Amino acid sequence: MSGLTSYLAGQSAEYAVEADYERRGYSVAARRWRGSGGELDLVLRDGEGLIFVEVKKARDFDRAVQRLSPAQITRIWGAAQEFAGSEPKGLLIEMRFDVALVNERGEVQIMENAYA
Repeated sequence: MSGLTSYLAGQSAEYAVEADYERRGYSVAARRWRGSGGELDLVLRDGEGLIFVEVKKARDFDRAVQRLSPAQITRIWGAAQEFAGSEPKGLLIEMRFDVALVNERGEVQIMENAYA
């Protein structure tokens, strides 16, 4: 897959995930937010709390979940702390970390509280 094709496929997956969360009543706080230590694919508001979503796309859900590495989780935590630091409650805000899997047919599977 070319770089552009991969980029567009990833972007399409993120839009599908965003639409899924919006249908369930969550609002978007940020898309592809970049901090000093990493990027957050999607940040959503859940009342006064935040949901940090890492989007993984692959042929099937099993392959998608295998693409999340411990190093990525560490970077996501750091970026989430940086993002939360800019909120009125700072790091005292309630946070949840989800992984959203997207298969080649564009189906979405959400793993809530995938890691803490």
